[in-house]
Amino acid sequence: MSYVTEMRNMIGHRMLLLAGANVIIVRNDGHILLQQRKDGSWGLPGGLLEVGESLEQTAIREVKEETNLDIKSLNFLKVFSGQDYCFILHNKDEINVITALYFTEQWTGELINDPTEGLALEFFPLSQLPSPMNEEYVTYIRFFSHRKT
Repeated sequence: MSYVTEMRNMIGHRMLLLAGANVIIVRNDGHILLQQRKDGSWGLPGGLLEVGESLEQTAIREVKEETNLDIKSLNFLKVFSGQDYCFILHNKDEINVITALYFTEQWTGELINDPTEGLALEFFPLSQLPSPMNEEYVTYIRFFSHRKT
């Protein structure tokens, strides 16, 4: 049983503080990798911290699980937290997510979508991002692109 499941069994739908990481994977042409979620929306590879894991380890593990890529170098960008990152999920669970955002231009491996993780993986230019995309991912990508200019 996962940590989140255990906590939910104890607290029900009440607010749960979660930590996680997302990674902006940049191809040599400057395009970034996005994952189409099962609900059809697009987002960045990443996920939640497991007990005993560092945020860097979370980022590397989640990228491997979701894309089959191996991160060779991980660059920290920013931690996103606060009221804007409090959500009520479709199942009524309340969460407050603290997310470490990273980027990498150094990765290896064959890009393979895991259908248990998402519908598709695709590289997009920063100027032509797909829709729909949850607002937090738009914020992360905007922060990254403004940092790069």
